[in-house]
Amino acid sequence: MPRAADEVDPDIRRAWTLPSRFYGDAATHALVMERAFARSWQIVADFDDVRTPQQAHPCAFLDGAVDEPLLLTRDADDRLHCLSNVCTHRGSMVVAEPCRAAHLRCPYHGRRFTLDGRFQSMPEFEQAMDFPADSDDLPRIPMASWGRLHFASLEPGAAFDQVFGPMIERMAWLPLDEFRLDPSRGRDYLVRANWALYCDNYLEGFHIPFVHASLNAVLDYGAYETEIHPHAVLQVGVAKGGETCFDLPKGHPDEGRSIGAYWWWIFPNLMFNFYPWGLSINIVRPLAVDRTRVSFLSHVWRPERLDSGAGAALDRVEREDEQIVELVQRGVRSRFYDRGRFSPTREQGVWHFHRLLSGALA
Repeated sequence: MPRAADEVDPDIRRAWTLPSRFYGDAATHALVMERAFARSWQIVADFDDVRTPQQAHPCAFLDGAVDEPLLLTRDADDRLHCLSNVCTHRGSMVVAEPCRAAHLRCPYHGRRFTLDGRFQSMPEFEQAMDFPADSDDLPRIPMASWGRLHFASLEPGAAFDQVFGPMIERMAWLPLDEFRLDPSRGRDYLVRANWALYCDNYLEGFHIPFVHASLNAVLDYGAYETEIHPHAVLQVGVAKGGETCFDLPKGHPDEGRSIGAYWWWIFPNLMFNFYPWGLSINIVRPLAVDRTRVSFLSHVWRPERLDSGAGAALDRVEREDEQIVELVQRGVRSRFYDRGRFSPTREQGVWHFHRLLSGALA
C-alpha cells in the first residue's frame, strides 16, 4: 500500500507517484507557486526586446500564474538590467509600454530612477527624514541570458548555470544566434487540467505508441532514451531510417546516431524541444489548480526541414496530449484512485519530477 507521506522514494522500483490530491488541492497549488515557481528561472524577454542602449521593456514573471511585474533595461553603457517594475513610493507600475528613455519616471507622482534602478529624485519630499534610503531604489532581480533569450528568477533556488548547464553544454554545437523567433508559428493552448499532469505526460515516451500514431511512425520507440539531470530531464528521440535527423558534429556524444529530437524539460515548467529545423519552446503556465495555458514559441533555424520528422505535426501531437491529460484530470478526482507506481524503464522522468516537487514542498 502507498505511504501516507507525500515523499517519493529515491528508488524508482519502490516509488509511488504523488497522491491524487496534489492535482486538485488549491492550497497545495498556491504553495507550489511560491516554493517551486518563484524560485525557478523563467523566460522574460527575447534579445530584440532590449537590443540597444536606453531601451526599457516591461514584462512579467510567468504572466497568468506568478505574474510579477518586471522591467528589463539597457543603460547608456550597454549594460542589461532586470528590475522590479513597481514604484517604491506607492506601488504604481513604472513603465507600462516598451520605450526608449534616458531615465525611468513613475507616471503617478514623478519619482525618477536611473536605468539601473537607482533612486534619482522625487518632488515634494524635501521635508522627509532619512530619505532617500536603499529601499527607495527599484529592487534588482537576478537574471541570465542564453542564446537570444533572457531569463529571470525572483528568488533562485539554484544558480542559472546549475539548472541549465547540462542543456547548454549538450546543445552547444548549435548556432543559436541563427535561430529566429517566428511569431506565425506560435500558439497558445488552454488545457483543462493541472499543470503538473501536463508535465507528467511530457516527461515520458511511454504513451507515444498509444497516443501519437504519427510521432510513433517516425521514431524508434525501442531506442528511446531518458537522461536525468539535477534540475532537468532529457529525452532523446531516435529517428527511424530515412526520417529527418540532426547532422551531428564530430566528437558529439551522439555522433553516428540518427537523432530526430532532443526534448529537454527544465524544472518546473519549461520545455526546449530541439528538432533539425530549430527549437520549439513550451512554456507551461498554471492558471488555476485545474487550468493550464501552454505557449508554443518556434525559433526557426533550417526552414527547409520544417514539417518533417519528429518536429512535424506539433499541433496534432499537442491536441492528442491535451485530450489524454484532460482524461487523467478527470480520473485523479476519483474516490477510488490515490497513487500509482512508476515503470522503472519508461517513467524515470516523471519519477524525477515528482521527487523535485516533493522536495520543493517539504
